Amino acid sequence: MDFSLTEDQRAFADVARQFAQDRLAPNAAGWDENQIFPKDVLREAGDMGFMSLYVPEEQGGLGLPRLDASIIFEQLAMGCTSTTAYMTIHNMVSWMIASFATDEVKERYCPLLISGESLGSYCLTEASAGSDAASLVTTATKQGGDYVIRGAKAFISGAGDTDVLVVMARTDPSKKGASGISAFVVPADADGISYGRKEPKMGWNSQPTRAVTFEDVRIPSSHLLGNEGDGFKFAMKGLDGGRINIATCSIGTAQQALEQAGRYVTERKQFGNKLAEFQSVQFKLADMTTELIAARQLVRYAAYQLDRKAPEATAYCAMAKRFATDVGFSICDQALQLYGGYGYIKEYPLERYFRDVRVHQILEGTNEIMRLIIARRVLSEGCRLL
Repeated sequence: MDFSLTEDQRAFADVARQFAQDRLAPNAAGWDENQIFPKDVLREAGDMGFMSLYVPEEQGGLGLPRLDASIIFEQLAMGCTSTTAYMTIHNMVSWMIASFATDEVKERYCPLLISGESLGSYCLTEASAGSDAASLVTTATKQGGDYVIRGAKAFISGAGDTDVLVVMARTDPSKKGASGISAFVVPADADGISYGRKEPKMGWNSQPTRAVTFEDVRIPSSHLLGNEGDGFKFAMKGLDGGRINIATCSIGTAQQALEQAGRYVTERKQFGNKLAEFQSVQFKLADMTTELIAARQLVRYAAYQLDRKAPEATAYCAMAKRFATDVGFSICDQALQLYGGYGYIKEYPLERYFRDVRVHQILEGTNEIMRLIIARRVLSEGCRLL
């Protein structure tokens, strides 16, 4: 079993690292402080292929495996967690449209999404349907050759500043749960769509988060993804990859925090010695590094399982998301602690890392839900997680 990166994977990582150092890291603090959604830099990311990493090549994307995409997102997250996290959401939207839309819709939206000229939002969550996503109540009613969408979504990344929405709505109200849900491509400026205030958040401030309300929003039936009733299946496929992506963002941020803490303790002196000379600090750094490496390997293994369409890929994605986001938050917390009071002030980036990774334990399915997914597979007959 070879754990080393291929020559292509190393090349991808190098390009992503350079982009992160040149275009993300120097601006991350300002974007956070001023709540700027950096559309110009996202278009540059589109030019580099970062907005369509696993969009099929026949639609103009790079068509990379999820493992390769994870390696790239990790490097990007070291530059700006929040902006990279939005890129992962945009990639999910682009992939869903490129994979499941009609040819007409693909031709209309894919080139713009791939280039970053248009940006996408993923609309699943509702105010009363968070972890229980299958209980969503937004409806899409067939009327002639159109669908009419009514309802509201909550906590939508990019909403109000993006151009394309992938919306999950119930097309068969007689069916409860997942079976009656369908997915649609909706222009973000369609008549009947309105957006709530930009939510003031603890972190992720370089991307806006708003509620979206749909009041008799009419779209052509060609904007249905797949067939009626496929929506929840598509949503879960998207979320498997999304869990790898958000776990990766935690890993990249934790790596950056660890590296900065390592440099700091070799420079800072207390009681006549550098902090790095204290055994307690050495032990802390050793544990942080060990846990980070373990989390990274689990994320990459889960991505590998997803790429090979393994029967237990969903469970591995849940394990990777749960473990890596918990570890990432813990490492950022400990790195901040090593900085002492300086870690708590905005002159240094540790407090931003801490704020940005906290939400990763909540979104793409809370870590409590990840535990339920894993436990159900462990308890199912014939399950072997090897």
